[in-house]
Amino acid sequence: MKKIILSIDGMTCSACSNGLEKYLNKQNGIIEASVNLVMANATIIYDENILDINKLNEFVKQAGFKSLGEFKEINTENKNKNEKFKFIIFTILAILLMCISMGQMINLPIVDFLNMHTNPINYTICLFLFAVAFMIYGYDILKNGYKNLIHKTPNMDTLVGIGVISSFLYSIYSMIMIIKGDINHVHNLYFESTAIVIYFIKLGRYLDGISKDKTKEAIQKLVKLTPNQATVKVNGKEKVVTLDEIHKGDIVISKPGEKIAVDGEIVEGAAHFDESFITGESKPANKIKGDKVIAGSINYDGYVEYKAERIGKESTISEIVRLVVEASNTKAPIAKIADKVSGYFVPTVIVLAILTLIVYLIIGYDFSEALIRFVTILVVACPCSLGLATPLAIVVSEGLCASNGILVKKSEILENAQKVDTIVFDKTGTLTYGKLKIAEVKNYSDMSDKELLQLVGSIESKSTHPIGKAFENYLEENNLEKLEVKEFGNVAGYGIIGKVSGKNFIIGNSKILKEYNVSNNYNKDEEELTKKGNSIVYVANKDKILALIGVNDIIRENVADVIKELNKNKIHTIMLTGDNKETAEKIAKEVGIEKVISNVLPSEKTKVIKELKENNNYVMMCGDGINDSPALATANIGVSVNSGTDIAMDSSDVILTKNDLKSILNLIHISKKTVRNIKQNLFWAFFYNCLMIPIAMGLFNNWGISINPMIASIAMMFSSITVILNTLRLKRIKLQ
Repeated sequence: MKKIILSIDGMTCSACSNGLEKYLNKQNGIIEASVNLVMANATIIYDENILDINKLNEFVKQAGFKSLGEFKEINTENKNKNEKFKFIIFTILAILLMCISMGQMINLPIVDFLNMHTNPINYTICLFLFAVAFMIYGYDILKNGYKNLIHKTPNMDTLVGIGVISSFLYSIYSMIMIIKGDINHVHNLYFESTAIVIYFIKLGRYLDGISKDKTKEAIQKLVKLTPNQATVKVNGKEKVVTLDEIHKGDIVISKPGEKIAVDGEIVEGAAHFDESFITGESKPANKIKGDKVIAGSINYDGYVEYKAERIGKESTISEIVRLVVEASNTKAPIAKIADKVSGYFVPTVIVLAILTLIVYLIIGYDFSEALIRFVTILVVACPCSLGLATPLAIVVSEGLCASNGILVKKSEILENAQKVDTIVFDKTGTLTYGKLKIAEVKNYSDMSDKELLQLVGSIESKSTHPIGKAFENYLEENNLEKLEVKEFGNVAGYGIIGKVSGKNFIIGNSKILKEYNVSNNYNKDEEELTKKGNSIVYVANKDKILALIGVNDIIRENVADVIKELNKNKIHTIMLTGDNKETAEKIAKEVGIEKVISNVLPSEKTKVIKELKENNNYVMMCGDGINDSPALATANIGVSVNSGTDIAMDSSDVILTKNDLKSILNLIHISKKTVRNIKQNLFWAFFYNCLMIPIAMGLFNNWGISINPMIASIAMMFSSITVILNTLRLKRIKLQ
């Protein structure tokens, strides 16, 4: 079983994407296919023993579309330039055509050579040539319409194609009659309607294309993060190569101001890197030998050499792009409803148009009038707006999430997040940072806190104890140099000793004080730090205690505010942790979580989630994405607080790359706004069709309300524009 994303050309409406999706899913060897109209691609899961990419491309062609090969990146610049140039040319032609065909109605000066009354043959041939030009311009519409009709998946292009070709052929019949001498047929020409209908459909699609491209901006920014070239070290010499020429194990060089080309590990040098596009952290990360670097991060100030580890599709950036694209290609339940309706809608419209044509002929209208009704119904009912209603909103919201550090793997999450009524939080690594930090300092020395911690950090850097890492991190975060340490020693089970600037220092737990006969006169401070859940590091010389330092796994920033906001919105919050009851309840009380389930093994967390779901709760589980993976998979929505190169390996539905729990509030908020926007779009799309089809059928002619094909094409375009503008409002959502 293999998965591939193909770029598709030629899709114009939801009936197109539905038709292609149905056709692909019918083929032997294809396990599942999902087609996305806005992203113009298809995600296909297939049996590689039966099919290959060439056969898949052939299936797409048979369905009436064109496969542009495997999705690599989004590049619309050249395509947009060509479309813009064509559109400008045909806009000029459309204006000239309208002046020639309708100029006399609005008293515009008309050249006698093209006057419909004095030179009807010239007038007719001129309109015919204009119509032919527009038929060529709209050839893709006519071709797709025909192919989809043949494959029994009629779509918007089918409606337009039938209407345009019908009016064009009838106009040719009238032209022949005019050339033969029957000039009364000059009033039965619909060449201008043929041309203008195509023009306005093309206008609508041009505007659709611009709006769709805007929805892809977040993905494009991710794609462009990595450089085009890099410098590798070959036999001790520097060589500039393209990214495709880099292989795993190559030594790549990064100089100040350059971007990291591929994911790797530093083997020489040190520097500060801007990784804000992944972590959301504005402060540069200090990286030294042995640390990992991420493709796209910017080297601020150092020379480093790093070994290439994850290249091409394996890189963090590529994985993020893939996640966003795949999420856009999954269908939310609300989208499936619209797709199903659209599938029945097009055939129904064709039947209505044919019945109207027959009825008009039966009750005595001439063929010309009956044909106008037929064409108008087909044009006005084109389900452009219906096709854009859901996928456009999903893609805009996906882009909004991605640009705010929320990676959503399935689009259905955007529909379902607003249903969440219970959020279960893991403690360590989720509500807390998951690593020891310096929480509090009781300083009794003559040194400032900064000087004291620089001293302790310098000595602790020689140690392998986990607590020592907290002090090392402090030095890095505050850009403090390590002091020279002499006579370093490890006192097993007690702590460490060392000499700095000629003075001896003792660092460790309470036992080390007894070992070196240092009296403890700060029992009250010690008790205070212990009650707060701190591990205490004692700093002393041979005479006295210099400081008590509380080291703790501290609570993440903004957690209390997030819990408060969730409680305010009546979303029940629970802490689910393997920690002891006393520590868990202390943290819960501090952040505002009322219910605590502690002393739970990772395997038991799943049971708790299942019980909550059985009690009709819609559960979101928020964990670190590794130990909590069974619980994340069991919850209705699994959210992982994570960052770095393991991001794409997470088993959750949502990844918060900023490591900020406020992103949960943003996800729920975006979900509510997205669902509301989709419902608005669907309402306007259905309301428009329900309103316009009866008018197109001529049911309101007695009240002076009627439309022709040209007006129908304009109305159809404005229907799509309404949906587009309403959807783009999502970009203005105010987030936390």
